[in-house]
Amino acid sequence: MVPPVDPLFWGLGVAPLVLLLVTLVGLRWQAHEAASVGMFAAVLIGLTAYEMPLRDLTVASGKGVWDAVFVLYVIIPALIFYHVIDRANGFDALREEVKAVTENELFLVLGFGWVFVSFMQSISGFGTPIVVVAPILLALGVKPVYAVAIPLVGHAWANTFGTLGVAWLALDSTVELQAVLLTAVAAGVLLWVVNLAGGVTVAWLFGRKEAVTYALPMIGVVSLIHGAGQLLGIYVWEPAFANFMAATLGLLALPLLAKWAPYADSTSALELRPAMRDDFGGGSAGGTATVATDGGVATANGVEIPETDDLMGLKLALLPFGVLAAVAFLTATLDPLAAALNTVQAGLSFPAIETGYGVAVEAAAPYSPFTPLTHPGTLLLVSTLVAYAVYKHEGYFEAGPTESTSLTRSVLSTAIPASVAVISFLVMAKVMDHSGQTLVLAQGIAEVATPASYGFLSPLIGALGAFMTSSNTASNILFSGLQQETALSLGGLSENWILGGQTSGGAIGNAMSPGNVILGTSAVGIVGREGDVLRKTIPWVAAVAALIGLLIVGFNAIGFLGVA
Repeated sequence: MVPPVDPLFWGLGVAPLVLLLVTLVGLRWQAHEAASVGMFAAVLIGLTAYEMPLRDLTVASGKGVWDAVFVLYVIIPALIFYHVIDRANGFDALREEVKAVTENELFLVLGFGWVFVSFMQSISGFGTPIVVVAPILLALGVKPVYAVAIPLVGHAWANTFGTLGVAWLALDSTVELQAVLLTAVAAGVLLWVVNLAGGVTVAWLFGRKEAVTYALPMIGVVSLIHGAGQLLGIYVWEPAFANFMAATLGLLALPLLAKWAPYADSTSALELRPAMRDDFGGGSAGGTATVATDGGVATANGVEIPETDDLMGLKLALLPFGVLAAVAFLTATLDPLAAALNTVQAGLSFPAIETGYGVAVEAAAPYSPFTPLTHPGTLLLVSTLVAYAVYKHEGYFEAGPTESTSLTRSVLSTAIPASVAVISFLVMAKVMDHSGQTLVLAQGIAEVATPASYGFLSPLIGALGAFMTSSNTASNILFSGLQQETALSLGGLSENWILGGQTSGGAIGNAMSPGNVILGTSAVGIVGREGDVLRKTIPWVAAVAALIGLLIVGFNAIGFLGVA
């Protein structure tokens, strides 16, 4: 039993999302302000129209807060990770060393914002790739908003089979697939399109049509490696490792591509470079660096810019990222080590609930437990401690009481508003889920759909789930059963393509999920400008979701990979 699936209840169910988008994107409110409005709207509608008892609201809110703990344990360590590297001038060193290999800015933006971020997603998801890559792009001279939007778009394709296939495994365990391999292949085909669209869009963000034309050879080669490599891994190896194999091959191809004639020179000849800061001079995160001289000493925004000779080498600059990648890979692939670390779990118990309309949620004991020793936040802290020790030993990090206080203040000034926003977003999502608002939204779409139109809409439902939960994994758990049931009941629809559309939509939805956006704005010091980032990513998500929706309709019509 669910609340009535009619225009009134559907309109009430979508109201919190509309309010969120209007305030965040249209009115440009800060994230914690917009999220609070959306949360209170969801609570009010849940308590009244959807007949959610106060006790149930308390349970749902508690789960949302607990989910926020998981996310915040990424955000706060990521902020510490960033500031430790920044105060040792690690990002300045990385910029200078990388530019010594190639001064082609478009190549570097694609290399980090599409290829490297995909590699990071293949081994460590949950927003970690965004908080790692966004500051690197900032150090390369990318404007802060673009430094967040580019990796959000660039890593989206890797959100199903990345993180060693966690989102795919969630889908596979939530529903009983009729043809596991064919569904995985369908998802791989759609994600190849997402990958190509990601590369083209990153180039377009950098320099519009001229940059896309210039970068097409590189994009074509890398997308062939990514897309075909992932499909090959799905078909002949193991879906959980398919993205890691493809992303690693793509990363290894970069040094060879850097020697290719078109990309051996600077891209300064491109007339439009809207993503790049023309007055960039090596300043720190958070704004545009204005370069000046003070008695012969170069400064940016009043802060002294270190001499190139005083900067660390490339190996030291890459040390934190290398440690992070190594630790993440080892804890994910060494079963004995993972089993030992995963014995330590943290979770809370919540009772069963049921609304006045019969929307029931079973008791959870514990609810959404996570393993602190293998959590991305712990991996970030370990990487930070190693970097801090090495940088201090090598004389790049002079930390006294004043410096430690300044570091703490810098972290907290960003962490506090980000925490309010994350908690509000996740409480809103959980209240909408447990009151039945989310189910009404999805079923309302399904009830008015024809087989063809539902094939087109299936990625949008997946994207909606990712937007609300900031997770393709959670979206698959939330909506894959509904998608499968609808595909079977409508008839003439391939389950393979509908579920492939669900997880592909969930993947691209990560590019506009508030949680991931806040991770990025926190990492580059522009908390409060989440609406500016969403104005760049939401059109991309809508366009790509529509594109893969059309492909699903076409493939289903010709019977490619089977029809249910």
